[in-house]
Amino acid sequence: MAAGFLNVLKPPGMSSHDVVGQVRKIFHMKRVGHAGTLDPGAAGVLPIALGNAARLVEYMSSTDKSYRLELLLGFSTDTGDDNGKIIERMKDFTLPKREELLASLQGFLGVIQQRPPVYSAIKLQGKRAYQLARENQTVEMPLRQVTIHALRLVAFHASSRIVLDMDCSKGTYVRSFCRDFGESIKIPATMGFLLRTRVGNFHLHDAFSLEELARSGEAALLPAEKAVEHLPRFNMPEHRITAFVNGLSTGNIDFDAKESILRVYGRNRFLGMGRYEAAKRELYPLKVFREMSD
Repeated sequence: MAAGFLNVLKPPGMSSHDVVGQVRKIFHMKRVGHAGTLDPGAAGVLPIALGNAARLVEYMSSTDKSYRLELLLGFSTDTGDDNGKIIERMKDFTLPKREELLASLQGFLGVIQQRPPVYSAIKLQGKRAYQLARENQTVEMPLRQVTIHALRLVAFHASSRIVLDMDCSKGTYVRSFCRDFGESIKIPATMGFLLRTRVGNFHLHDAFSLEELARSGEAALLPAEKAVEHLPRFNMPEHRITAFVNGLSTGNIDFDAKESILRVYGRNRFLGMGRYEAAKRELYPLKVFREMSD
């Protein structure tokens, strides 16, 4: 049975769940999952796990992401994108100069507090926030801390349209950024198109469309460890490989790493994931991939 990751180019108009359904049909597999949900209207990189590789999806939650986004000035919507109901419109405004825009963008770099949009999948009171919003309930979204690493001005149009590239941490809502940026320049704003160009080590230029996947099949499959390349690597001593794959810890290990979660290799092959406790100098198996260690 195939196991590994696919770098899928999600088209606009499909939910992430719809893409998983298409991949199940192409590969005739039930065990398929995705990492990092994309809104139906957005396009771009959607990592898909097949078979046992799905056990590694949780380790991708901490990976940074990159986007190309369109910011529309002059109106805002209830959903934060141009598919929503317009709640504010400003017909007459002076578009900031390029230098002013760049200065405003600088204010969003680094660690910031962001309020997610009401129309999001965040759970409140046991329900998704968007469900509460559709029921016309008042929803107070809690602030969350996110990090925006970089913002690059790609295009600046006199027709009230700005195109940016963004590198950011997990949990960053681009729709919220567009709303907040508009507030910073005192012009209502909303998100137009959104293209995700990177999730961790999965990049847009390597992504396969669903049509290309149907033609390529397993040739498009990436090794399972591609999903955890952002984590430190530990090479298990030869005499402890069997112990690790049998679920036993290994002591007397000195390893200098900020992350306690490690990807573990033996004989230059991926064995699985381990947790290192520096105080005990002990490495404990978390998830073992026996089929990759045989």
